[in-house]
Amino acid sequence: MKTDLSKYNINWYSPGSKLICFLWFVVNVIFIQNKLNPFNFLKVILLRVFGAKIGRGVIVKPGVNIKYPWKLEIGNYVWIGEDVWIDNLDDVVIGNNVCISQGVMLLSGNHNYKKSTFDLIIGKIKLKDGVWIGAKSIVTQNVVCDNHSVLTVNSVASSNLESYSVYSGNPAKKVRNRI
Repeated sequence: MKTDLSKYNINWYSPGSKLICFLWFVVNVIFIQNKLNPFNFLKVILLRVFGAKIGRGVIVKPGVNIKYPWKLEIGNYVWIGEDVWIDNLDDVVIGNNVCISQGVMLLSGNHNYKKSTFDLIIGKIKLKDGVWIGAKSIVTQNVVCDNHSVLTVNSVASSNLESYSVYSGNPAKKVRNRI
């Protein structure tokens, strides 16, 4: 089988109004991704204006990139570190007291390499309460990181993480219990 990108088709996928998507793109670049904007309260307000559900005490550091805020739900007292990319083609739900460290990628979309048309695959991501995603790590579509699980630095979660467990590597494997 050979990949034939001339047959790639995502006409079935619509994240929302083209106007709203464009407006968000501009706001995201100017206010959210911009490393010169230190005003967390402004980022939170703009995310809420564009439909994100955000709890109390959420910190959004500089350089964060969020694809579609209307597909994002964040609980209370969440830290989102520098240069995090929330590529939420589908819903991303983040519980309370979650730490998403620098350079993390939450990727709710991928491609089906088994088909010549390289079809888009999307799926939800859920980070439950107390989860810690280590710097430069990746969480892929259809993954649930259960309560207080840890994904260590530079690891890839492509399957669910059990509660109170520490995972490491690519693909991430359980290495110990979280005490």
